[in-house]
Amino acid sequence: MEGVIIRQLQDTEADAVAVHQIARAAFRHLAGTPAEAPDDITRTVHHRARTRHLVQTDPEGCWIAEQDGEPVGCALSMRREGVWILTLFTVLPSAQGKGVGRLLLERAAAYGRGCLRGMLCASPSPAAARRYRAAGFTLHPTMRLTGPVDRSGLQDPGDIPVHPGNATHRHLLDSVDRRLRGAAHGPDHEFMLAHYDELLIADTLAGSGYCYRDGGGVKLLAATSKRIATRLLREALARVPDGEDALVEFLTAEQEWAVDVGLEVGLSLDTRGYLALRGMRPPTPYIPSGGLL
Repeated sequence: MEGVIIRQLQDTEADAVAVHQIARAAFRHLAGTPAEAPDDITRTVHHRARTRHLVQTDPEGCWIAEQDGEPVGCALSMRREGVWILTLFTVLPSAQGKGVGRLLLERAAAYGRGCLRGMLCASPSPAAARRYRAAGFTLHPTMRLTGPVDRSGLQDPGDIPVHPGNATHRHLLDSVDRRLRGAAHGPDHEFMLAHYDELLIADTLAGSGYCYRDGGGVKLLAATSKRIATRLLREALARVPDGEDALVEFLTAEQEWAVDVGLEVGLSLDTRGYLALRGMRPPTPYIPSGGLL
């Protein structure tokens, strides 16, 4: 590890670009995607903006490793009301197996010292799974739903109204978050409202819930009952633009209600990655955000 420096990330475009380049190279290598494949511009913008958002809200939880002046790894984490959340942890293939990841994770984990609960969405990487298990996380295998939406499979929505949400609904959002995962998303809702296509809200006497959608992706869904969650997911899938595939990720076995909705509208189901939790059970009904949990 000669020449390796671990430093705190700065709220600069240069650091945001460096984090994106590390993640891009590492995850493309894991997926077997050619390095020269074109980038999704929207995803690139979101990724860089999320990095700067986290550096602003949780500077002591965000770290980058540099070797001989070149970025080779990063770890981004945050604390939300007693829950420590690792949102990104990755090392370039060329720097793996040299202790860089261990040092990064130690720095990020130190920021979560005192938090009784922990969450992260893990890739299928065997090395990552070993590292998270060694850190005391329970690994819950997850499923994902992908493909075009067969609109003929969208059932009658019933009597639960769903309407667009905005910043005035923060109290509802935080209340649902606390009930399901023991912590509000807080300032992360400001980021999601600014960067995702829409927020959907269901608020009835019987309960409440919300869902973020961006293009074909269901980014985050939380509700106080499976009935409300099912209604929100159907509405989100109904709003997927024509010609775009839907994507619903990180579904644990507790989210069979979501699997059923996806299969009803013709989506394909496969397994990928883990929801890793410490000191807590999988929230339900809940679909986590891969980047903000």
